[in-house]
Amino acid sequence: MMKTLSAFVATAVLVAPDSRAFTSSSTPASRASRASASASVTGQKRFSTVAVDGPAIKSERSAASQEEDLELTRQIIMAHVEKMGLNDEGNEEGASASVVDEDLLPSHNKDPSDYPANDLMIRAALGREDVERTPVWLFRQAGRHLPEYHAYKEKVGRSFLDMLSYPEDVAECTMQPVRRYDVDAAILFSDILVIAEALNVEVTMPGGVGIQVPCPLVGPADMRERLPSRESLDRDFVRDRLGHVMESVRLIRSRMREEGISVPLIGFSAAPWTLLFYMVGGSSKKNQHVGMEWLRSHPEESKELLDTLTTVVIEYMAEQVESGAHMLQLFEAMGMMIEEREFDDFAMPCLEKIAAELKGRYPDVPLMVFSRGASFANEALSKLEYDVVTIDGSVDRSVARDVVGGRAGLQGNYDPRELIEANGKTAETVRRTAKELLEALGPQRLIANLGEGLGGRESPELVNAFVEAIHDESEVLIDEAGS
Repeated sequence: MMKTLSAFVATAVLVAPDSRAFTSSSTPASRASRASASASVTGQKRFSTVAVDGPAIKSERSAASQEEDLELTRQIIMAHVEKMGLNDEGNEEGASASVVDEDLLPSHNKDPSDYPANDLMIRAALGREDVERTPVWLFRQAGRHLPEYHAYKEKVGRSFLDMLSYPEDVAECTMQPVRRYDVDAAILFSDILVIAEALNVEVTMPGGVGIQVPCPLVGPADMRERLPSRESLDRDFVRDRLGHVMESVRLIRSRMREEGISVPLIGFSAAPWTLLFYMVGGSSKKNQHVGMEWLRSHPEESKELLDTLTTVVIEYMAEQVESGAHMLQLFEAMGMMIEEREFDDFAMPCLEKIAAELKGRYPDVPLMVFSRGASFANEALSKLEYDVVTIDGSVDRSVARDVVGGRAGLQGNYDPRELIEANGKTAETVRRTAKELLEALGPQRLIANLGEGLGGRESPELVNAFVEAIHDESEVLIDEAGS
């Protein structure tokens, strides 16, 4: 028996096989160690305790000889070694020695090595059990507010949109915030209009003026001439036109394993109405009326375009899951640019179809939706198959739970202005306002996030203070509720 296992020899004969003395542990380099340790302490199902299979050990055994005792001890130790995933040197094999409860593994992928050690986000989103602390991540957590992002961008000499075509760039930018912060998820570094580009609609971002579509669709005839046929928009189309995104997802997962960062990776897409809005020439800064004009002037053709976009969104998000994404986020980012009646008639059927199709294929992959600027839709969205409804800054927290009932979890809606030092904000004010968020929405079935994305002026120190405050204050609230 190897020297590194000698400690087990001394304890194996003293501990009953069903004891919790032998528990799984996560890689020291992994941020997931906090989650797994807490789950073991609180008795959560996240990690199954490694119990030693072997004959029961009693204070008075009937072993015929000392040799039988030693053989029994050896069997116990080797059973433990096998379950802990140790090699002959007594070291862990793989990124983590944690044993995942098979009930937690998604139906489409039963490989435990693909399941994140820190699964707070997944458990909170699905709502199948309580969590030991509230998970947190931030919209646009990768990118413009991080000094390392600007340094890397200058190093490679590429614009934001150009970097999206380079999986190495995408992986590096995705990893930067999960290296810096103890966030509970990574999100693919990408843009909401990659689908528009795949459909032959050029997108530019010159800087300071937002997203630009130089040659928008000018009418139904132009739409039919320029866009691929709906029949061609299958998974092969996505792999051909958006294969670089899938390569990026796979590379991110590889980087996460190499660096011992085991949190869920979120894939995402813009929703169909948001895509249509930009593709016909809409913008957050000008031409805000164009989208609604298209719906009213070309109602049948608008539905045709939305159906096309819905098909692509479904296949695009599905392919992200197949490439390694653990969770999915759908952004109806331009909800403020459509009237409620038109939202119900045009946008909602697309959102319903996307949810039904993706949850039908991947029932255990959390699906989150954000209808920014259209909070009137949140109740209806909660009645679809989305696991989480995101609330923006306009939503009254005191009624947010009543709106979605027990049908869905909540995500949001911290004000990113609280993270800007120039606004007079400090770590103390961040902790106070983070606690207010938790007290208003409750720490369970909640993913703490922002009401809108980081804009670039936020302080990394205050972002870190927010992440830490959410974890710390939610633990206190949960402990108080359980006492």
